[in-house]
Amino acid sequence: MRSTFLRDLQARDLVHQVTDPAVDELLATEAVTGYIGFDPTAPSLHVGSLLPVLALERFQWAGHRPIALLGGATGMVGDPSGKESERPMLDEETLATNEEGIRAQLERFLDFDGPRGALLVNNAEWLGRLGLLEFLRDVGKHFSVNALVARESVRHRLESREQGISFTEFSYALLQAYDFLELHGSRGCRLQMGGSDQWGNIVSGCDLIRRRREGASAFGVTFPLVTRSDGRKFGKSEAGNVWLDAERTSPYAFFQFWLNTEDVDAGRYLRYFTFLDGDELAALDEELASAPERREAQRRLAELLTERVHGTAAAERARRTSEVLFGSGDFHELSAQALKEAFAESPSSTLRRELLGGEEAGLVTVLAECGLLPSKGQARKAIQGGGVYVNDRREADIGRVLEPGDAVDGRYVVLRRGKKAYHVLEVVG
Repeated sequence: MRSTFLRDLQARDLVHQVTDPAVDELLATEAVTGYIGFDPTAPSLHVGSLLPVLALERFQWAGHRPIALLGGATGMVGDPSGKESERPMLDEETLATNEEGIRAQLERFLDFDGPRGALLVNNAEWLGRLGLLEFLRDVGKHFSVNALVARESVRHRLESREQGISFTEFSYALLQAYDFLELHGSRGCRLQMGGSDQWGNIVSGCDLIRRRREGASAFGVTFPLVTRSDGRKFGKSEAGNVWLDAERTSPYAFFQFWLNTEDVDAGRYLRYFTFLDGDELAALDEELASAPERREAQRRLAELLTERVHGTAAAERARRTSEVLFGSGDFHELSAQALKEAFAESPSSTLRRELLGGEEAGLVTVLAECGLLPSKGQARKAIQGGGVYVNDRREADIGRVLEPGDAVDGRYVVLRRGKKAYHVLEVVG
């Protein structure tokens, strides 16, 4: 590859397909405008969106102009690619809220200033005013139903008796092709990028531009779909989607998602999701091979991505929290915010501050009342058996009473039964 952009993607194993090898020469000799689409199906992007977001950032770093296209119109339809069923159609108010959240997140990665500043556009601008007869005349006539039905994403749904595919979803490929045509004409966009599942839609856009613009050239590049070696879906944790929004997925949970990457995936994810150069990547590969128990590659991955998405302070807080919880640190070294993030998914209840030090704050009583153990009798047995912890320290005294000093940062007391059963007491009042 001659072009800086494609050479970088190729070195990271991120080039899956290109519609025409001539795109490399174009990118090597000219500043090109290219786009990737994002459907605003939620008010936040998730880690599954990180690869295309970072691709736009790499594209801009290489001297080109990126467009992030929000699918305000196509988001109401839904892409059938990779879907088992048709998604619910979103109303305009929900879409507007989702678009606002995504816009704020994209601004963390892309520079929107200057002559090559990124553009953020919404396809509702043109699809919203496109008439049906106009669409059928200028777009529909250029597509073969036979070719569309032959696509894997469509054929899979057609063969599913329970779901099938509606005409609304069937038209998605035409709408996306029209997006490319519109951006080509109004913004001089000559490149569309996306995951490998978008190949058919991207090719359709290139073909439509060639037919409608008297032989004008347009190109497509796809990236491999991100997978996990263990077969689980990438971007999912036990709590569900891993979001870029700190309110939906805490920085600590985000950090842990990357830290828990399997050894076999770590090197690939470092290439996909970071800007580390070849020497740094090779050193981490060597470290992973020689001392996998240190998990240095995963730690670096977690630190870099948490910092990119949530900022330096949040990344450092997540790193330190992880060290304390899984090392030999003291819970009292952590802030209330750090504990709140770390145990966001754990059961919790409140305990009035004035009760601390008194009979009602007895450990046996608290364990039974919060439900960590079913009864006071069971709580006594668990304590005597060495299976109860307060702020990660084993308690063996059945007469133990929670004191004001047990509240980390004056706010939280973390109780644990056995290895994994947690309950967080929030001290109030």
